[in-house]
Amino acid sequence: MHIKGHNLLIALVGLPGSGKSMAANFFEQYGFSKIRFGELTDKELEKNNLEQNEENEKRIREFLRKKYGMHVYALLNKENIQHELKLNNVIIDGLYSLEEYTYLKKEFPQLIVIAIYAPPDVRYDRLAQRTIRPLKLEDAMQRDLSQIEKLHQGGPIAMADYTIPNIDSPEKLREYITEVLALFS
Repeated sequence: MHIKGHNLLIALVGLPGSGKSMAANFFEQYGFSKIRFGELTDKELEKNNLEQNEENEKRIREFLRKKYGMHVYALLNKENIQHELKLNNVIIDGLYSLEEYTYLKKEFPQLIVIAIYAPPDVRYDRLAQRTIRPLKLEDAMQRDLSQIEKLHQGGPIAMADYTIPNIDSPEKLREYITEVLALFS
């Protein structure tokens, strides 16, 4: 699969609990190399001997964005993306800010953005049930507002080339992904 003579570069966007990581895993099963922007946060937590929890993750994300700019996750992953694109199709799990989107579009004009969508009640239920860092309803709602207002996350979602609903089963999500990938075969 290629577009304009390049390996595919796809970024997944969506609010917390929409299913971005599950979708990224499906792309990985289709042979894509996965780059998860959140790994930068994980590495900073480890480097600073901080426990992995919502509060510490938020502090690290805010610190990195203040130090390097709102596009930091795209900036610090640029070389990794370039390297992986030479070898394979690439899926980015977790593009968040409008600034990351505009930076990546400038650096990689072939970027395709796919929004994974689920309504708030579905997402909040998923977030409450996850085993790692579960969120209470109030926390999930606050995280949505924070990501929309402070990270400008609505921009990349609005600019997505494709939107895939994720309200049914994982199998249905995989079907939608297969349909989108068929457009590039």
